[in-house]
Amino acid sequence: MSTIDIGAATIDDIVTKHDIAIIDWWADWCGPCKAFAPIYEAASEKHKDIVFAKIDTDVERDLSAAAGIQSIPTLMIFREGSLVYRESGSLMPDNFERLIEAVRNLDMDEVRREQAEAKEIMRKQKEAEQNK
Repeated sequence: MSTIDIGAATIDDIVTKHDIAIIDWWADWCGPCKAFAPIYEAASEKHKDIVFAKIDTDVERDLSAAAGIQSIPTLMIFREGSLVYRESGSLMPDNFERLIEAVRNLDMDEVRREQAEAKEIMRKQKEAEQNK
């Protein structure tokens, strides 16, 4: 599968309806984005079971702001609807391949447990701050 352009209207479906979705936040004027584009495209051709999406930050300004995008390129990887990777900067092909394989090999039950624990810690901290 080649890369697809998505935006605010389609991001939720892409993230929630696919086992693995990788999103590249980019802009046309960004040199590192342009350098990473062929690496991203090649990976999309190799891993046809993964959705490789692109979001143009100049077109999707509100979505980019809501996602907290401050530097591009930024990669977000979702597995079973959960954000499992977020990092700014481009990757070399070998490193990108290792990252994709690491995401494939995640124990999602463990990921969900860790996310639930983190949410509970944050809830308790917020509650403690409110009770001060």
